[in-house]
Amino acid sequence: MGGGEMPPVTEWAGSCGAYLDGAEGAGDGGAVRAAVRVGERADNSGAGPSGLAVAACLRERGVPFEVLERSDCIASLWQRRTYDRLKLHLPKQFCQLPMMPFPADYPDYPTKRQFVDYLQAYASRFAIAPRFGQAVQSARFDDTSGLWRVGGGGDGENAERVAPEIEGLAECFGAAAAVAHVADYKRGEAYRGKRVLVVGCGNSGMEVCLDLCEHNAFPAMVVRDSVHVLPREVLGKSTFEMAVLLMKWLPLWLVDKILLLLARIVLGNVEKLGLKRPKNGPLELKNTQGRTPVLDIGALEKIKKAEIKVVPAIKRFLPGKVELVDGQVLSIDSVILATGYRSNVPQWLQESEFFSKDGFPKEPFPNSWKGRSGLYAVGFTRRGLSGTSSDAIKIAADISQVWKEETKQTKRLVACHRRCISQI
Repeated sequence: MGGGEMPPVTEWAGSCGAYLDGAEGAGDGGAVRAAVRVGERADNSGAGPSGLAVAACLRERGVPFEVLERSDCIASLWQRRTYDRLKLHLPKQFCQLPMMPFPADYPDYPTKRQFVDYLQAYASRFAIAPRFGQAVQSARFDDTSGLWRVGGGGDGENAERVAPEIEGLAECFGAAAAVAHVADYKRGEAYRGKRVLVVGCGNSGMEVCLDLCEHNAFPAMVVRDSVHVLPREVLGKSTFEMAVLLMKWLPLWLVDKILLLLARIVLGNVEKLGLKRPKNGPLELKNTQGRTPVLDIGALEKIKKAEIKVVPAIKRFLPGKVELVDGQVLSIDSVILATGYRSNVPQWLQESEFFSKDGFPKEPFPNSWKGRSGLYAVGFTRRGLSGTSSDAIKIAADISQVWKEETKQTKRLVACHRRCISQI
């Protein structure tokens, strides 16, 4: 497609793909569509890490492409829906996109601003110029024509904020604008001196609580389920990097036991703090359920000092208060929902074989990147940015192969047509 507005319905030949971009399904894009008919471009929607990675790999293979992005900037998730103190939770070498490492002078854990700068430099290096303000609102494969029919528009999201329905929340706190999703949280300054209930105990919930403490707020963190908390580093070595190395030689279950032993030595018995560990190990849970362990960067010390209060699940909200399932009643001023996002792919992608109702591919990693009729998924591995890079490389290689085959067929047809004309 050339410039101008995207038409309401467009037909795409050959390969097509759909993906969610960004932080483990948080979403920052739409659908990757690759048109392999000669003269057409591979179209790839979403200018976040996933979309940029696929586009760069297509560029290197000589496949023409165009990037459609629903927002008005590159990496809108990172720029618009993350808190200021955010850093990459894993060492930079595990978060770089294909064919371009992070700058050598970047720290081991780049900041939010540094990561955005890296993505912008990545787009510039591979000449990726997204068409902003475009989103995918429907996509279905037409068996009769062999084409994908894609409906586009100027807005739309591919990940929805999860906001639990809890008795009394809207009535008691909604009117005073005292409830915020973590996507809207930037820094703790606005909460100085306030009693804040943080609902959710993942990496975001823990880090928001830490930030609130550093801005002299008084956070209480709701821990409804069991959770694995691991030290981000052990003796200066990344816990994640250590796990990757161990898994080259040892079975997963044994690596899990080693990680939990190290966590016990470094962090102590976290169950005494109200953080019950799951029965399954952290890597097993990540692989089977997509549940990411919390990598502690200081929140646990605040919990030990009672500067962050750990509380059980919520029963209901009351005016200025919250009642917990164990009977406790806490006075609170604000609520922050660190409850993540859900994929809404099933709402616009009209197929049932590749994606399940929860918005993720039915096939587990490493076979979750390719469906039928040219449908691809990148960023659904639940393996962070390293999984995204792996998907992007495979998808670009597959699209490139189809595109080259289509090109050869067309060239043969053109040559045959010219011979026929010359004989006439």
